[in-house]
Amino acid sequence: MKILIGVLGGLALFLYGMNMMGMGLQKVAGDKMKNLIGILTKNRFIGVFVGALVTLLIQSSSATTVMVVGFVNAGLMNLTQAIGVIMGANIGTTFTAQLIAFNLTDLAPLVITIGVAIWLFTSTKKHKELAEVLIGFGILFIGMDFMKEALSPLQESQVFVDILSNLNNPALGLLAGFGLTVAVQSSSASMGLLLALASQDLITLQMALPILYGENIGTCTTALLSSIGASKTAKRAAIMHLLFNIIGTLLFMLVLHIPIEYIVERISDDPQRRIANAHTIFNITNVLIQLPFAGFIVIAAQKLVHGKDEEVVGLKYLDSRIIETPSIAVNMASREVLRMGKIVKNNLNTAKLAFYNSDEKLTRKVFEEEKKINQLERDITEYLADLTRASLTYEQHGILTTLLNTVNDLERVGDHADNIAELSQYRIDNKVKLSEGALEELGQMFEKVEDGFALSLTSFKTADENLAKRVIEYESIVDRMEKNYRKNHIERLNDLSCNPTSGIVFLDMISNLERISDHSSNVAISVMDAIEKKEVKQ
Repeated sequence: MKILIGVLGGLALFLYGMNMMGMGLQKVAGDKMKNLIGILTKNRFIGVFVGALVTLLIQSSSATTVMVVGFVNAGLMNLTQAIGVIMGANIGTTFTAQLIAFNLTDLAPLVITIGVAIWLFTSTKKHKELAEVLIGFGILFIGMDFMKEALSPLQESQVFVDILSNLNNPALGLLAGFGLTVAVQSSSASMGLLLALASQDLITLQMALPILYGENIGTCTTALLSSIGASKTAKRAAIMHLLFNIIGTLLFMLVLHIPIEYIVERISDDPQRRIANAHTIFNITNVLIQLPFAGFIVIAAQKLVHGKDEEVVGLKYLDSRIIETPSIAVNMASREVLRMGKIVKNNLNTAKLAFYNSDEKLTRKVFEEEKKINQLERDITEYLADLTRASLTYEQHGILTTLLNTVNDLERVGDHADNIAELSQYRIDNKVKLSEGALEELGQMFEKVEDGFALSLTSFKTADENLAKRVIEYESIVDRMEKNYRKNHIERLNDLSCNPTSGIVFLDMISNLERISDHSSNVAISVMDAIEKKEVKQ
């Protein structure tokens, strides 16, 4: 029992340290993580590089693959791009094993001390992020040391030695690696345990290789489980990961096991280093062999998962899987909010056309779109609330505040477009006629309001302070229009060129338009506030 508690405690510290180091690395990387999405192209070689780099930063190939499933589900990545990233993730995960094999346990307390000192005695954001990396690094090695110490008595246990001897059977070793990785949901953690066994001379390279291959297959279960309920394309991405690792395992177990043993044994005598090197050589060689045939893996996944995806109705860019990488999740949230803004913009234009053309069909379309906009607002707000619980930087917290405010303003613009459609329906039902002067004034006000709203979306997308200021200028113009047109309306009532019923419609219209302009201004002010906070922090 004491051995079990020691191993579990060490494994827990190992996982915590690895997670903390990964979070710290993500924060240090900052916008570079966000920009990785922009460099993803149909070029599979670039995808391999991106997959390896992201996995190195977040310290989990499972998390990278789950994130890929999320990107594919959100329509941000196609299967051709995904296969390269998935292959790269397998290379990136070898970094942890190589790091552990250096056996830096004696340095761990010093590294933690330096990290804590930096954390306590500095207020600089970048320094605190670096401190997280150092503390996580140290805890990882302390956890590793706990596992080694806990396992050391087993050298004298004939029962345990007999159990391990069964792993000389490659099939049992494969199952053991698969089961262990499924249990802990981390190939890096199961690799850490394998290296701890090797450090106590409890396992040989020949026994370790099938376990390594089993771990690579076991790590696929995370993405497979994550794809449940996702689009068919996302399911295909998870299947590609599984196919890639199964093909690689068969290739190495049946054909390349002798060459890899020969090479690894010549490189190093250290048991831990041999296993780490075998892990690295296996994954790099597997990628080099299968990358030219990646298209066939994509085709195989498409054959295994039949059918077409349904059209996206709700969220397009947001997926809970991406929250594992907050810097990218924040960027995707901005895209989703901008998408919502474009939907609202189109609905506002539809409401205008419905009003001017007295078109009942367009009016109903506005009502239907408004339901979608309200649902988008609820879903985005819920996602942003979940994202606030992730490990975010100061800038990311500021961006989330801007997004929450913007979503609220966009939803209110949608409400006013809905009000305009209701006025359109009232005009149709009651055969309300407006004077030429009233229609002309509404047309001018509509033009300014739509231009201002479009400009606010552009300022949000580009974070352009000058554009945001122009939106506020538009809002002042619309305010003056509303006052002047209200005055003109009273004059039309006095000279009987406008009847009271049409006057009510006119006044409600300019009131709704003025409120839309106010919300456009709110979006612009949020953009300016975010820019100002960023400049002050820098």
